[in-house]
Amino acid sequence: MPIPTRAFAHVRLTVTDIARSRAFYDEVFGLPVAFEVPADADEATREQLGFLYGGVIYALGDSLLGLRPVSDDRFSEDRTGLDHVSFAVDSRSDLVTAVDTLDAAGIVHAGIKDIGAGHILEFRDPDGIALELYAPAAASAS
Repeated sequence: MPIPTRAFAHVRLTVTDIARSRAFYDEVFGLPVAFEVPADADEATREQLGFLYGGVIYALGDSLLGLRPVSDDRFSEDRTGLDHVSFAVDSRSDLVTAVDTLDAAGIVHAGIKDIGAGHILEFRDPDGIALELYAPAAASAS
């Protein structure tokens, strides 16, 4: 019998430079931090939050998005593992706003593409991890 899953609980990405990645994800997505080790944390707190491995976990709706500083190579969607991460937005107008945000931050993107089922906006994080924003067709008309 299949396992009755209903959604992702969290996704954690490995990054080469946590400060650079945090600055990017903070600027682009502005998600609230769910878990991080406070700078003044005592040893017990550091041990309790050891699952962060020096990274951060953001709240994303009912899910979590984590960054973990462990990798020293470049991302490639052509290797086994992650191809890309797609974030849902409500409408195509949200993608238009996202273009302005990315442009203002100097982040290269591929422009808004109509894929029939909706619209997407593709770009990459500082480690080259492929990211996408997706607006479904029903919502894209707004």
